[in-house]
Amino acid sequence: MKAVITVVGKDTVGILAKVSSICAEYKINIIDVSQTVMDDMFCMIMMADISESTVDFTKFSDDLSKYGEENNLQIHTMHEDIFNSMHRI
Repeated sequence: MKAVITVVGKDTVGILAKVSSICAEYKINIIDVSQTVMDDMFCMIMMADISESTVDFTKFSDDLSKYGEENNLQIHTMHEDIFNSMHRI
């Protein structure tokens, strides 16, 4: 199972490091990352393997959202099944 994680906000040092450390804490493997900085705005999309996670998906998603709120970032975590359903033609 996979999850899509998006992060958007003002660029600061350590965003990628902190998000990936939260993933590592829960044994979630980052498969792919795409990031850019546009006019001082940090934008990142991650694909993560959640099949070995040590917590349920809701806790993981809530913890990332909480980190985002504390650091003025918008972080959204979407389960692969939901993502695929939304984009199925």
